[in-house]
Amino acid sequence: MHIVVVGCGRVGSGLAMQLSDEGHSVVVIDKNRDAFRRLVHFNGRTIHGSGFDRDVLAKAEASQAGALAAVTRGDNTNILCARIGRDNYGIKNIVARIYDPQRAGIYMKLGIPTVATSLWTTQQVKKWILPSDDSVEWTDGTGTLQLVERIVPDHLAGRELGHFSFGENVRLIGLVRGGRGRVDLEGLFAQEDDVLEFVVTPEGFDELDRHLREPGS
Repeated sequence: MHIVVVGCGRVGSGLAMQLSDEGHSVVVIDKNRDAFRRLVHFNGRTIHGSGFDRDVLAKAEASQAGALAAVTRGDNTNILCARIGRDNYGIKNIVARIYDPQRAGIYMKLGIPTVATSLWTTQQVKKWILPSDDSVEWTDGTGTLQLVERIVPDHLAGRELGHFSFGENVRLIGLVRGGRGRVDLEGLFAQEDDVLEFVVTPEGFDELDRHLREPGS
């Protein structure tokens, strides 16, 4: 996948290097040339400039990108980059870093997933820009139970949450919605951008991904 990362601070550089190591095509944009020194192992491209400058985004091949992460130090900059990426370039998987958690609800209503700084990690970013990422959050001592997170696919939004627990190997145990977690799921329906928490067996890992996959994909 071609991925644009706006901001080359601690999170942006770590994300870019990890994605590059995994074989993705990555472009990093930052207004500070010195910030690129953080990319100690990186096979992608760097562009000096603003993440909401149309010429810069053209150089970054934003129109070909499957994901964009706006992780600069400014909330307004990140939201602007995210909106331009979504509205002008049709980038499907977008996430913006924010420092003011009170703004999160506003941005979610705009259709832009956000994560507040206190919760921000490279893995959190990857969950949004790579929804099919197969990383495991936790494994029990026997290796027979795993905790995994998945973002609700668009084609399953509106389904009752009971739809997501099935068979002997997959159990939905919680969800995160609008930055808040809950385990009382009775009577709830899945919404776009919900993060679902599952406990699965090793066999259930593949079953879950098949269950969430869009028909025909």
